[in-house]
Amino acid sequence: MGAVQTVTDATFDEKVLKSELPVLVDFWADWCGPCKMIAPVLEQIAEEQAGKLTVVKINADQNPDTVRRYGVMGLPTLNLYKNGEVVKQLVGAKPKRLIEKELAEYL
Repeated sequence: MGAVQTVTDATFDEKVLKSELPVLVDFWADWCGPCKMIAPVLEQIAEEQAGKLTVVKINADQNPDTVRRYGVMGLPTLNLYKNGEVVKQLVGAKPKRLIEKELAEYL
C-alpha cells in the first residue's frame, strides 16, 4: 500500500507507534501553504518506498494532543518514527532529494 494515510489523535498510537515499518508522519494544516507544496512529494515517497516505509499525515489543528505530545511548533513538520520513537525530525518544506537523504539511514 503506497498511498499516504491519515491518522488522528485516536489512531496515532496504533498506526504509528506500533508499526513494524518506520513511519514518516507529516504534521500539516489546511492554512499552511508549504504543507500543500510537499504533499505530492510525500505521495511519491510513499509509493516509491512502499514495503519499507509507511507515510501518514495528521492535521495539526484537528489533533492537538499529538501535536503537543511531540512538541511540534512549525508546519510542516516531518517526524520519522521507528519502533515507537522519533528518530528524525525535519521542519519546513524540503526538496524530495533532501527528505530521501535524511530517511535513507533508517530504511
